[in-house]
Amino acid sequence: MVDKIRVENLSCFYSGKQVLKDLSLTVEKNEILSIIGPSNSGKTSFLRTLNRMNDMNVAFSRKGDIFLDNDNIFDMNPEKLRTRIGMLFAMPIPLPMSIYDNIAYAPRVLGLKNKKNMDEVVEQSLRDASLWDEVKDRLDSSAIKMSGGQQQRLCIARILAIEPEVILFDEPCSGLDPISTAKVEEAMLKLKEKYTIVLVTNNVKQASRVGTRTAFFLMGELIEIDKTRNIFLNPKNKTTEDYITGRFG
Repeated sequence: MVDKIRVENLSCFYSGKQVLKDLSLTVEKNEILSIIGPSNSGKTSFLRTLNRMNDMNVAFSRKGDIFLDNDNIFDMNPEKLRTRIGMLFAMPIPLPMSIYDNIAYAPRVLGLKNKKNMDEVVEQSLRDASLWDEVKDRLDSSAIKMSGGQQQRLCIARILAIEPEVILFDEPCSGLDPISTAKVEEAMLKLKEKYTIVLVTNNVKQASRVGTRTAFFLMGELIEIDKTRNIFLNPKNKTTEDYITGRFG
């Protein structure tokens, strides 16, 4: 497999308190890397470091490097980086405008003016997010009126409209019902064909369903990373087994 992201000796700190400890791992192209672990294990801090969201926190500092392909992300313009690495948060935040305009907003900012081309971007993004069939007849309706699950998939489509290379999911189904969760997972599995995905989830069953590989974080350290089947059926570390079987966490 080809490495899309390479993390080398990454340590992260907030106001001097260490939240990630000498982390080294790779994310392979077109895989879903599921990251599991109890609260305060550094999972979200890791995601936010991957697209430099942490740069906006004056209390944040780090050591080590992260490479996207062969580009060191800390040498890149952060705005440019975020067109290559998109991030979806736990709480969907649709823009207060129509479904169509939610998808078209970023491409317009980036210079896309042609209406026919924009229509194609909107449709393809919604299709890839497994949402097109549900909204194709009401694209002019307010996105605020959509269900929570639809709003989350709309936010996925909004990311896809700028054609990133990597998508980061931070607890994307935490507030969703089982049916909406299944649709988001369906979208992720389809997206894996085109994109590289890093998924942070507290739902170990979700990690087992969608992850190509799974990484277990504990107290800022990477305890184990392996193919998802191996992690769940034959973990090498006893602490990993205890976590996924619910003995702690």
